[in-house]
Amino acid sequence: MANRNTEASTLSDSTTGFSTAPANVAARATDLRALLRHHQYQYYVLDAPEISDAAFDSLFRELQALEAAHPALRTADSPTLRVGGVVADKFEKVEHPAPMLSLANAFGSEDLYAWRERLKRFLPAERHGELSYVVEPKFDGLTVVLRYDHGDFVLGATRGDGQFGEKITDNLRTVRRLPLVIPAGGATTSMHAPLQLIVRGEAYVDKADFEAFNARQSEAGERLYANPRNFAAGSLRQLDSAISAQRPVKLWIYQALVLETEDNAPETHSAMLAYLAQLGLPVCPNLRHFGDDDFDALAAYLAEYGALRATLPYEVDGAVIKVDSLELQELLGFTGKDPRWALAYKYAGEEAVTRLNAIVVNIGRTGVATPNAVLEPVAVGGVIVKAATLHNEDYVRDLDVRVGDQVVIKRAGEVIPKVLRALPELRNGSEAPWQMPSVCPICGEPLVRPPDEAATYCVNSACPEQLVRKVEYFVGRGAMDIEGFGIKQAEAFVELGYIKSLADIYNLPWEKIAALEGYKEKRLDNLRAGIEAGKQRPVARLLTALGIRFVGETVAELLMQHFSSLQALMDAPQEEFSAIHGIGPRIAESVHEFFLLEPNRALVHQLAAYGVRTAEARAPVGAQPLAGKTFVVTGTLPTLSREEAQALIKANGGKVAGSVSKATAYVVLGENAGSKLDKARELGIPTISEEELRALVA
Repeated sequence: MANRNTEASTLSDSTTGFSTAPANVAARATDLRALLRHHQYQYYVLDAPEISDAAFDSLFRELQALEAAHPALRTADSPTLRVGGVVADKFEKVEHPAPMLSLANAFGSEDLYAWRERLKRFLPAERHGELSYVVEPKFDGLTVVLRYDHGDFVLGATRGDGQFGEKITDNLRTVRRLPLVIPAGGATTSMHAPLQLIVRGEAYVDKADFEAFNARQSEAGERLYANPRNFAAGSLRQLDSAISAQRPVKLWIYQALVLETEDNAPETHSAMLAYLAQLGLPVCPNLRHFGDDDFDALAAYLAEYGALRATLPYEVDGAVIKVDSLELQELLGFTGKDPRWALAYKYAGEEAVTRLNAIVVNIGRTGVATPNAVLEPVAVGGVIVKAATLHNEDYVRDLDVRVGDQVVIKRAGEVIPKVLRALPELRNGSEAPWQMPSVCPICGEPLVRPPDEAATYCVNSACPEQLVRKVEYFVGRGAMDIEGFGIKQAEAFVELGYIKSLADIYNLPWEKIAALEGYKEKRLDNLRAGIEAGKQRPVARLLTALGIRFVGETVAELLMQHFSSLQALMDAPQEEFSAIHGIGPRIAESVHEFFLLEPNRALVHQLAAYGVRTAEARAPVGAQPLAGKTFVVTGTLPTLSREEAQALIKANGGKVAGSVSKATAYVVLGENAGSKLDKARELGIPTISEEELRALVA
């Protein structure tokens, strides 16, 4: 960081020998706070100091002395409070004004252009010409939320789970770049403070500061941090804010969540960032703006940015592309947990060399035995990697990877570690070739590799590890979607013997579960309600949840459009599956063989006995009132879930599409319909209610 390079002698001289008469003390303290805020802003935000460090320290000590002698003069925004000193027992939870959502990822230009096309599908055609984009770094630090009331910093929190974060206001006060009052800069600005401002930003530590800190820690024999991101997060999650004050944490602000102002609010994201910068908040200058006509240039810039990011003084793990217009952002809305109007562009993961200490075999839900590398821990892209996938027996053989080898690993998509190659030139003769074991490491039953496949399987359907993974898959999204039921419940309930088959999910010993640690009444009620609600999922979801090889959501939908129930599907010959458009011979054989096994048929019957839906209501044979018509379902319907409405349409011969087009016959409309309603109006597509849909079926 630059030194304060200009000696303002008249200013520093004026800090000595002033009158301390009571009438002058309060005014002098006010002047000192304004001067210090101004020079902190010049130094930490603009990197353009106007006075020397000695002059600044003189002003700072003078204010400290005044506040010590007259405690009533100390204000909540005093620069002297940045030294910390507040020790907390724990962090209080605070709710964010809006969910702190994550971003969908893109890993190349193909994903980028596909995102652009999705934007245009969700926007009216006449608004396409308004599209433009802002590209900014995707900072790799700790996400924080800051709140200012009438210009005063009053609350700071971590992102947490996206809905609730940890209150770290006192620790954030120690971050020199964070202005305690806005507009920052003392008397240098004529802007008015907003009535309320809530912003989102990233706390981070420069690479050089991180290395210097770790070097000092190493010399002192103290804890070392793995990467700047962990260091920033750890620094701001100290219960003693005096420790936070000693850490070189910085801040970038990149989004306004709430703005209440008497002035005209900015209408674009780029204008909003400029406004925040004018208020004195630290906004990264490394931003680029592109029109929709320049999208090719945007893609080229992102391709080059992968190399440029290494030259930045701080860590970034990609770039973020946002639609610039705030009005278009609102129109585009959200899909699940992701805003449609923003995208995270990521780059190929970094590589590293480490030792392969062992190869272990993991068993998945379908019985697939997957070899995994146990590695000497190594930092890759800022994360310590200890294990990586080796996919299958052929992959290990083709790479000629041996236990004890030095290997090159990579975080594919910067997430999943993968062994790329061995380094045979570094072998010393102690390395040992690996072979797939002949028996399952979990249950001891034989492992079998079909002659035409690369995968090896544990053939024991009662294998405990398979059962845990099967339960996890059964209750997950895309399958039965049981809220409150995840891998931890699957592992615990299988280990305790409460689940011995998938049907036991609907016959759990609730009195025993209530005695387990962490299962208080509310959590127990939510879990029971989630399981009960899961009974009424469309039958295609149940078919998906059974985990039949090659049968995912799409295949399950195709099969259940043809069959009225799982019983009818179980009784059908293999040839009938093959006759369905979109069902190939491998799928037909897999489904047929699955239901030839009596335990699988018994499972379906047991699920039905527990009240799980295994049949769909169908119109009488020959009566297909919706045949030849395509429907789009949008919004929240009065009594039917979206999936149930879609199942009703399909059961009566209709087709369901995800977006409105000229081929759409009707849009089934619920509350909060969003952009699909606008598209229907634009194309003149008729809209109907749930009641009118039922009338069409009847």
